[in-house]
Amino acid sequence: MRSDSAYEIEVTGAEGVPDVDADAIRRAVEGALRHRACARAQISVALIDDDAIAELNQRFLGHEGSTDVLSFDLSDAPDSGAVDGEVVISADTARREAAARRHPAAHELLLYAVHGTLHLLGMDDQTEIGAAEMHAIENEILTGMGIGPVYGAEPR
Repeated sequence: MRSDSAYEIEVTGAEGVPDVDADAIRRAVEGALRHRACARAQISVALIDDDAIAELNQRFLGHEGSTDVLSFDLSDAPDSGAVDGEVVISADTARREAAARRHPAAHELLLYAVHGTLHLLGMDDQTEIGAAEMHAIENEILTGMGIGPVYGAEPR
């Protein structure tokens, strides 16, 4: 992890996923943290496969099957202004969804990294309004990185 800033972000599993830029994932997570004015954060981002994320999804949420991203708040004091958490991303789902939407899998992975981080920051997409707000912020962050909107973008 980098400890030269208020944000410590570790990315694991990227070495097993072709065309993944761990530094870009770190920048995406930082973008979400800065956007929400988070003072301090320690976040681990893990890239895993569909089988592994399905197991986590069942064990921790009671949901059957794989999903795109899970977020786990590890904070001891949730109201401290600091975030401590883990974002777990299915690289398999990212590849599949990216192919269906005809954009690079790396962009889908970045979308999931931002989405999971926003959940750690207290955002919720369970309502239409909350989902619209999250997706707008995701696209704003990814556009700021020079990628452009990913969520809801027209297939290329």
